[in-house]
Amino acid sequence: MPAPGAIKTLIADDQQSMRSLIRTSLNALGINQTREAADGEDALRALLAQPANLVITDFNMPKLDGLGLLRAIRAHGPISKTAVIMLTGRADRELVQRAVQFGVNNYLVKPFTTATLKEKIEAVFGPLE
Repeated sequence: MPAPGAIKTLIADDQQSMRSLIRTSLNALGINQTREAADGEDALRALLAQPANLVITDFNMPKLDGLGLLRAIRAHGPISKTAVIMLTGRADRELVQRAVQFGVNNYLVKPFTTATLKEKIEAVFGPLE
């Protein structure tokens, strides 16, 4: 049962508006230690420099997509246990299955609500205090 304020989160999405929406939802849940990255490469660099407890990543991004980021996280020992929630604009069964194969912790379909985001986070970490 983690305290929301203790969860360090990295938001990776190529759309600024989506990063802002995710950050606002996280803040509403009390999760306020957030950083942002505009693509998977920036996210990976940020994680290597300063690990996070949770990565919320879009699937479709330039340079390194969400699956590539997930695979890179799982392959790199020091950050391999980082929780990853994949964000997608489509409930594509094949994409979800591939993400599960690579070790995604959960996924979230756009558009989403703060309540849905909370459910997905709690499915990974347990009930938030």
